[in-house]
Amino acid sequence: MDYRQVLAQIKETIDAARTGEEAAATVIDYLHDHFDHHSWVGIYWVRGQDLVLGPWKGPQATEHTRIPIGTGVCGAAAASGMTEVVDDVSKDARYLACFPSTKSEIVVPIIADGRVLGEIDIDSDRLAAFTPEDREFLEGVAVLLAPVRGRSA
Repeated sequence: MDYRQVLAQIKETIDAARTGEEAAATVIDYLHDHFDHHSWVGIYWVRGQDLVLGPWKGPQATEHTRIPIGTGVCGAAAASGMTEVVDDVSKDARYLACFPSTKSEIVVPIIADGRVLGEIDIDSDRLAAFTPEDREFLEGVAVLLAPVRGRSA
C-alpha cells in the first residue's frame, strides 16, 4: 500500500468536510474500512484532564468513553505526547480491556502547537499488528487531523 497516496486521499476528505467532527468521523471510517488489521478505530479528544470518546467504528462500542489522562495506554499517550504501540495487550499492565478479541493496540496523539488535542486509538485482533510504517502513516494522519479540532460549520 502506498501510504503517501492514502494520506493524500485522507487530506482530500478532511478538506471537503464542513466540520471538525465530520472530518474526524470520515477519517475513522476510512481507517477502519481500508485496513483489515484495524478491528476498532476511534478518536478521543482532550477535555480538561480527560480523554472523551469522539467518533469511532468497530463491531461494538467501548465502555471507556472517558479516560483520565495518564490512565491506560490512551492516557499514557496523551500524557507524554508520544505514540504508544502495544504488540501484545495481555502483557501491558496499562491496557484497559475493551474487547476480549483485542491483541494489539496503537495510540497516536493529535498535537497542535505542542499541545495534545486528542488521539487516534486503533485495536487489532492480531498480535504485533502495527508496523513502523503503520506508525509513521498514522502519525501523518494525526498531523492532518490537528487543524480540524476546532472547525465548525
